[in-house]
Amino acid sequence: MSQVRFGTVQDLFQAYPMARHDVGRAEADKPSLDFLQDATDARNWHGAVSFCAYLLPRRVAVAWGCRSLRRMFDHFDANDGRSLNYVDTWVRQPDEQSRNKALAVGNANDPEQPATWLALAAGWSGGSVVPAEFAPVEAKPDQAARAVRAALLIALCRLPRESRDRIMTACLEDGIQLARGEPRSPR
Repeated sequence: MSQVRFGTVQDLFQAYPMARHDVGRAEADKPSLDFLQDATDARNWHGAVSFCAYLLPRRVAVAWGCRSLRRMFDHFDANDGRSLNYVDTWVRQPDEQSRNKALAVGNANDPEQPATWLALAAGWSGGSVVPAEFAPVEAKPDQAARAVRAALLIALCRLPRESRDRIMTACLEDGIQLARGEPRSPR
């Protein structure tokens, strides 16, 4: 089943005005998947990652972010591994308890680490973004997408130059398959 929520680039930009800034130049009337494929083929990693993060539904975008981080790096330090475990739990079981745990981990960990941003993306996917003892504050609609984007762009900067294009192409092809609702290829 297709995950494409926005038929054209303009549809996405209307739903998420900040996406226009994050994605950069784009033909407004271009079909979303065509834009994403063209950005990937052109190795416009910044635009493609940003667009894909907004294009996919929140939970799917977070799952895509986790898959991408695992594709980018073989090993994670203890905090990053822990963050990804909480995010994976939320992806498999998107309830309030697992979302709040991911949010807490994201708030407690190093903001310079990509996995921290994925934990925040899960935490900002819905519900209140502040601890229960405070009055509820809802996440902005684009907050989860922007956190997935941040995670992957931070990780992109850490990839070795010689493997960057291969890895990013694989990550974005995975995102395109997710958007189309196609079966995903293994890692």
